[in-house]
Amino acid sequence: MSEPQEIFDLLAAPFPVDDISWRVGPTNERSRQQDQPLRGQALAYIDARVVMDRLDSVVGFDGWQCTYTPGVATSIVCNIGIKFPLIIGGQNVGHEWIWKADGAGPSDMEADKGALSDAFKRAGVRWGIGRYLYDLKAPWIELEKRGNTAIIKADDYAKLNALHDDFAKRSGWGEGVGIAAYRILIAEVEALAIPARQDFAREHQGKIAQLPPAMRRHLMTKLERAA
Repeated sequence: MSEPQEIFDLLAAPFPVDDISWRVGPTNERSRQQDQPLRGQALAYIDARVVMDRLDSVVGFDGWQCTYTPGVATSIVCNIGIKFPLIIGGQNVGHEWIWKADGAGPSDMEADKGALSDAFKRAGVRWGIGRYLYDLKAPWIELEKRGNTAIIKADDYAKLNALHDDFAKRSGWGEGVGIAAYRILIAEVEALAIPARQDFAREHQGKIAQLPPAMRRHLMTKLERAA
């Protein structure tokens, strides 16, 4: 299994835009004047299935597990454990489970199911999964009224997706596409003898400089460790 920091970096990598959904957050429904349009914040999020897929792809279907325990009042706590190698005296003597947890209360719709899903996603954030979305600016946009519900206009999704992609690129790992290829690259670098790694760094310094920041830092850490 990979090093803990490498695992965390892969778990925390931004998602391709196809995995991102948008919902309406706070609105000006109560404060707006009669002649003002209905506006609200567009919030990006991922669903529980996306979190499961990220865990499966990074640590394997048998490399993680989750349990649920009662929280405060009616809330529920999700505990996500990830299996790491147990190293003693430089030798791999087995494995250990490291756990992170977070909780959530009942949601407005499907209260029990919503609490389970929200708690799972929040526990995933503890492992870095989707954490970058908390730093993504939630723009105020004009909403469409549909009955008693305010929804995002269909024409605005392209702009919101572009906003996400731009932020994902600047946050370090690009759009999530290419992470699997990067893992293959790292495996090939680690298989090189130390002199060959140093040659690799010199020969490819121009291409390395073009990598997303987090990938570049990760690769240079591998190469510098060899030096």
